[in-house]
Amino acid sequence: MRKIYFAVASLLLLTRGAHAQQPLKLSLQDCIDYAVKNSYAMKNAHLDVLIQQAQVKQTSAAAYPQLSGKADLVHFSKNHPQYSFFDASAFDRTAPKGFIAPLPFTIPYSTSGSITLSQVLFDGSLIVALQAGSTLMDMARNNEQITEENVRYNVHKAYNSLVIAYRQYSIIKGSLSLARSMEQDLIKTREAGFAEKIDVERSAVQINNLAADSIKVSNGLAIAEQVLKYNLGLDLNTPIILTDTAVEKNANAAMSLLTEPENYSRVPAYAALQTALKLNEYNLERYRLSALPSLAGFVSRGANYGSSEFKDISHFGDYIEYYNGGLSLTVPIFSGFKRTNQVREAKLSIEKTRNDIDNLKLSIDFQAASARTTLKNSLLQVQSQKRNLELANSVLDLAQRKYKEGVGSNLEVTTAQTEMMRAQSNYFNALLDVINAEADLKKALGLLK
Repeated sequence: MRKIYFAVASLLLLTRGAHAQQPLKLSLQDCIDYAVKNSYAMKNAHLDVLIQQAQVKQTSAAAYPQLSGKADLVHFSKNHPQYSFFDASAFDRTAPKGFIAPLPFTIPYSTSGSITLSQVLFDGSLIVALQAGSTLMDMARNNEQITEENVRYNVHKAYNSLVIAYRQYSIIKGSLSLARSMEQDLIKTREAGFAEKIDVERSAVQINNLAADSIKVSNGLAIAEQVLKYNLGLDLNTPIILTDTAVEKNANAAMSLLTEPENYSRVPAYAALQTALKLNEYNLERYRLSALPSLAGFVSRGANYGSSEFKDISHFGDYIEYYNGGLSLTVPIFSGFKRTNQVREAKLSIEKTRNDIDNLKLSIDFQAASARTTLKNSLLQVQSQKRNLELANSVLDLAQRKYKEGVGSNLEVTTAQTEMMRAQSNYFNALLDVINAEADLKKALGLLK
């Protein structure tokens, strides 16, 4: 038993030491705001938006003029030059007709340099890609909103779970303190000859059980606190104090959600699917327009020079300049039915996304109906368990008064205290069910803003 006392005392000292390190006082809204800014899920979601923005700009860059430069230096071996082949009879009548003669026309060194400016004048695929840029950004923002909703949901549940854990821990400590006080009274009463040994031993058993439960609840409390800090993106060693502890008031406020109608447009996942449908439609249009010719214009300026000596290539005054420009027309004729199947795939993707939208509507209706039913039942359970708790407290108070007046027994007080603790546990579990059902319903209705 001393070991249990020591463990409980150590936990209390550690808790007090942690709270002495300037703990953060956090309301539920403080936690949500902190998590939205600092959780790693939100940080990555925001980075995904910036990544998508960079990708959109990469696509739009293809619509701007493209300027490129090129420089070549070619060296042909004197012992093994590159040959050109021609019909020798065209130059030498004595040569047999059709006689192919090789001649080296290359010089050892040749250099060239050029700058080319090109501009896409028409490309159906590029036009659609530019139009889809804003929709792609909407998709990235929708995904960010989905992540934010999940962060808010997790923080909401973790915060209130920790509040309940603190309340349960406080109650079990009070019960343990009361049991120890009664044990001391029993010991004195037995020494005076008015109590039996079994009463003292029964009290010791109760204290041991309460001490063990206290350690178990304390460990659960530590885990619940770490879960909250993890969802916040907060250092697990940072001490915190929760300020929104009026869970009963929050449970009563949850009743207003029972009459809140569904509105699909408020749900981030629904907005994301609508955006995905637009993207698939753009994709279909892109494949269709890829059958049209594409036209680009270009202008190039350059210079070249050749020499038998490497040192002469630095004589830039000897380089001969040239200019050219024109249009490049690309006409797709046959691609092995690739475009046909791309169009077919895009149409199927549109049909699938529409099915996903209809399924999500059904899912939202189901989740909202299920959460409403759970919330109704949980609210009824809270009322029932609250009445039970009031009765249990009344019974315990009566048992304690009878015991102090000498007309009641220790067993009666112990039994009443056990029933009171069970009623408290049931009451707080019912409150937690209400809080969780409220979070589920808010998420289904798109109200976790």
